[in-house]
Amino acid sequence: MSGRTSNPTVGALPDATADSPVVPVALTWLVWSLFAASVVVLFARVRLDAAWDVPGVIGIDGLTALMWVVVTFFSGVVHSYSRRYMAGSAHEVAFFLGVFGFTVTVMTLVAADHVVLFGLAWLTMGLVMARLVGTMDGWKQARVAANVARRSFLASSALLAVSLATLWHATGATTVSGIAAAADGLGGPAWLVAAVALVLAAMIQSALVPFHGWLLSSMTAPTPASALMHAGFVNAGGVLLIRFAPVVTVDATLMLGIVVVGATSALLGKLLKAVQPDVKGELACSTVGQMGFMIMQAGLGFFGAAVTHLILHGFYKAYHFLGAGGRIERTAPTESEPRETSVTGVAVVLATGLAGGALFAALTGKGTSVDGGLLLVAFVVFTTLHAARGAVDRASLPATVRYGAVPVVFLPAIAVYALVYEAVSGVLSGLPVVAAPTELSALHVLVALAFGAAYVAVEAGLHERSRRLYVALVNASRPASGTLLTSTGEYDEH
Repeated sequence: MSGRTSNPTVGALPDATADSPVVPVALTWLVWSLFAASVVVLFARVRLDAAWDVPGVIGIDGLTALMWVVVTFFSGVVHSYSRRYMAGSAHEVAFFLGVFGFTVTVMTLVAADHVVLFGLAWLTMGLVMARLVGTMDGWKQARVAANVARRSFLASSALLAVSLATLWHATGATTVSGIAAAADGLGGPAWLVAAVALVLAAMIQSALVPFHGWLLSSMTAPTPASALMHAGFVNAGGVLLIRFAPVVTVDATLMLGIVVVGATSALLGKLLKAVQPDVKGELACSTVGQMGFMIMQAGLGFFGAAVTHLILHGFYKAYHFLGAGGRIERTAPTESEPRETSVTGVAVVLATGLAGGALFAALTGKGTSVDGGLLLVAFVVFTTLHAARGAVDRASLPATVRYGAVPVVFLPAIAVYALVYEAVSGVLSGLPVVAAPTELSALHVLVALAFGAAYVAVEAGLHERSRRLYVALVNASRPASGTLLTSTGEYDEH
């Protein structure tokens, strides 16, 4: 039996406006001003085709303007939320400086055209995020978590440096746009080294399996920093692949490999989430899975869909992280109830998925021919239907009502997804590659069938019957040992 405690809140909530340091106030106003300016830039870019470039250094295209709006919006929300969350903390000013510095660094990254500036922004972004993970520097576990994250980000930066240096040498171009223009002539060992290093750098930054350990070890980060991490930082892997889409689309085998690693993370993220005992752990594993979906979309050649997914996932995950405290309530231990499955429930979900796929295809034109678009529609249906079912399950509705609620939530959601995808694709139309649908092969079909079968098995709860699998999942989702709290008193201290 669960229920909310009737005990009143212990102490008054801190007043974010009383005796607040000047720095948090000023930076909060400044980041919202950057958001307003970014909206103006996006409007001017889309409607007036305006361009503000520094040749050979930065270039403000559709992706830059769009990501500026997204990043500054999330940062503005985090700044405003943190005014109360960090009030009274000895680390308040340092935290705000870190969040604002992260924002400016990401804005620089998405605008950078020179490869050196791009690489330095990528490195700085990781170092600043590692510092935010270890904000509570007097906390041993926070220091260890920051070191784990820092090592991962340095490895990602080293791989990116290898890729950029190799592409620079192979093409003679010192800019991202120059490399994109010369990508058709790439091939051989140099291209293979550059492309593989590029994909690995993206996988580490987006916490894809098997590089997800740093994300699961970052639970010591303040909640607003976690929101910024999951809503913005992990998306950098997708941005990297989009910026260098002409490089990774050179070979169909590499694109298939990207689909495979994305599918693996999407599936394992869902499995790992099932064994998490805490809210933030569940959200972290959910991010691993959702980043897998994003990378899959890029591997299918639909880079506009990948951008759409990272934006929608950012809103979804920021909301859930900042509202994580609202999900916590005192509950008494109960026996776990077996998962209910019925022919009616399966039929409703199947019919809803087919209807949603048809709706997405009608609104976007994808999935109407035999190419990667078919798999794009299938994966969009998987992820959107999963989110819709999760929302319905949290509402604790009777089974009969739940069957009808799933399509009521899912169909409008997939329509919004499709419309956002069309709008994003229009904004990105000036990029070298926005959509390059891959030709379907037997291996694509095999990957899709294996993923679908495994996903349905997980939904049916078949994985819960294996103790060996449960132990394997617990071990795979275990954070670095030095980041674990060993006594409840350590929570109180920090």
